[in-house]
Amino acid sequence: MANRTLAQVLTLRPGPGGPVWVIEFMAMGSPCRLHLAGVALPRAQALAELALAEVQRIEQAWSRYLDDSVVSRINRAAGTGKVVAVDAETAHLLDFADQLWRASEGRFDITSGVLRRAWNFRQASVPDAARLAQVCGLIGWADVAWNGEFISLPRTGMEIDFGGLGKEYAVDRVATLLIEAGQCSGVVNLGGDLRVLGPRPDGQAWQMAVAHPRQPGENLVSWPLLEGALATSGDYERCIDVAGRRYAHILDPRTGWPVSDWQSISVHAPACLAAGALCTVAMLSGPAAPDFLREQGVDFVACDAHGHLFTSEDTRCDLRAAC
Repeated sequence: MANRTLAQVLTLRPGPGGPVWVIEFMAMGSPCRLHLAGVALPRAQALAELALAEVQRIEQAWSRYLDDSVVSRINRAAGTGKVVAVDAETAHLLDFADQLWRASEGRFDITSGVLRRAWNFRQASVPDAARLAQVCGLIGWADVAWNGEFISLPRTGMEIDFGGLGKEYAVDRVATLLIEAGQCSGVVNLGGDLRVLGPRPDGQAWQMAVAHPRQPGENLVSWPLLEGALATSGDYERCIDVAGRRYAHILDPRTGWPVSDWQSISVHAPACLAAGALCTVAMLSGPAAPDFLREQGVDFVACDAHGHLFTSEDTRCDLRAAC
């Protein structure tokens, strides 16, 4: 990203402990921000270029919208009997997806992205039962041939989709690169999933706001973070209302239907990939979500369909608002 373009999105803002450079950009279909503290403008520009280049690399590698991405090559071979060799980085994500599928008893399935062919969250209508059943027939990680190096999708029309992992992985990669470059104060935020590089220069925590799922412009909680990652899943950003009932974009691959037990779930974990995966699995776990998250030993805040809050026993949240 050239300096001329970068200057249009880079601003210096005051903050506790000193000013912070804020770099705003769009990536992976989401508004994104970098907060970099304790550095001069040339340093902030160089770090921003490093970060944006990594986000672009990941998007180009795994976007289903790009014909030459690894994901597109795998999906084009579906039903042909052809096996597709993947690089070590893609293999790492596929292994992680396999572990999530097993641990979640099939709730997390990277072949479930085909459900977008039945559900259109730009129009207020519920899919035809026959169409939904047809699409559900293309879901099934259990049927995918994956041996750690080669992958093959058995049925024509099947797909894999890293939409539930790619953004979170990018957050972790960018954070790692910035820390390796010596930046120890800041936040990487890609579409609301974020990771803290380290505290503010004065040692204070970054105050991270979690959006209220039912009151636009309001915050559900303020969460002080010195380190680690924070991810949120909810039923409010992409949803439709049909005959007074809300249908969220988080779909259960076992049924094809949206989740309905939780308005939002936020998880704090050491890495964003873990936090995001736990949020998604929790949203798909129904009433068992709080117990599931407590078993994982992570801090969380969950707001159920009735507006009741559930937290981990030693939550670090400031519960300033109720659902």
